[in-house]
Amino acid sequence: MNETGFQAAKALIDGAKRIVISGHLSPDGDTIGSAIAMARLLASIGKEAYATADLNSLGKLGFMKGVKDLVPVRKIRHQRKKFDLFVCVDCRAIDRLPPEIRSTVEGLPTLVIDHHDGATGSFGQADISDPSASSAGEIVWRFAKWNGWELDDVVAEALWVSIVTDTGRFAYEKCSPETLMVAADILRHNVRKELINDIIYNRFSNKAMQLKRLAWKSLHIWRSGRVAEVTLTRDDFRSVRGVKADAEDAVEIPRLCQRNEVAVYFYQIPDRTKEIRCSIRTRGNWNAAELAAKFGGGGHLKAAGCTIKTSMGAAKRMMRAAIKEMMKCPPKPQLSSPTAKPDTKTSPEPAPAPSDSAVKSV
Repeated sequence: MNETGFQAAKALIDGAKRIVISGHLSPDGDTIGSAIAMARLLASIGKEAYATADLNSLGKLGFMKGVKDLVPVRKIRHQRKKFDLFVCVDCRAIDRLPPEIRSTVEGLPTLVIDHHDGATGSFGQADISDPSASSAGEIVWRFAKWNGWELDDVVAEALWVSIVTDTGRFAYEKCSPETLMVAADILRHNVRKELINDIIYNRFSNKAMQLKRLAWKSLHIWRSGRVAEVTLTRDDFRSVRGVKADAEDAVEIPRLCQRNEVAVYFYQIPDRTKEIRCSIRTRGNWNAAELAAKFGGGGHLKAAGCTIKTSMGAAKRMMRAAIKEMMKCPPKPQLSSPTAKPDTKTSPEPAPAPSDSAVKSV
């Protein structure tokens, strides 16, 4: 537990009245879940807390109970009173925030809650980041327990979405014993776990299915199957009237190749056509975050991303050259992030044995 960081974070919150909460552009389940949970927790202790996001980019996450309380990013600047604290979740780089938020929070005292590799430094007046955590949502849970804040059903569901999506349903490397203890505590509440699993992983809109078809058609495999790519252009998105959230998991297509070690998803967001987004996934000891960092991006050991401000063709040439350079030498074994030890003050009691109906859950 980050005792010093938690104390600094509490001091910031105690001194604030109106708090705005945001995460990175193109928010995922961890970003939205952490923001909703944090806003709800702060409201429970008497703060005016506003979680904000681009509602047009939520995709499947629109079903969550707390989504109705999100403030659209374009409206956040028009709030009648000024904010006196910014809570940045699942992000620690100013240029990764929505443009509307950057200008709103400039100069505000800032609390950072993040879990990405390399999430250390002096960004913000308080920082409770932990690269060993499975998700920002896990850190929000720890902070809530440390403060003695009670979770309600909305907070629990938001944190469940946060953790489930960022651990790949408890399958990724950073899913630790503590992560499972956190999940067990969350399930003491009324979490619609079966519905959440079905909506996020088993249901796809017509737009999403059409974009997947276009991504499959673009599949390019090279280096004897060790590297694979898919591409979606602005014209692809426009042809189906889709948004980035409709193809969030397109990077999983190149990962299906049997020998794949590096998978890349190139895409253009229709309203940001002068830049190419790259989502990167790796296997073995190849470091996705180091590859993304060559283009100003970052992330985790095996999942990272970056933005290249050029044409699609040029971006592909640059990324392919970087991959070839990286793969010239065998990768060095990577040390896994240290697993955080459960804290006896905040860890829940062991959860009761699941009922027969619970066995059918996620």
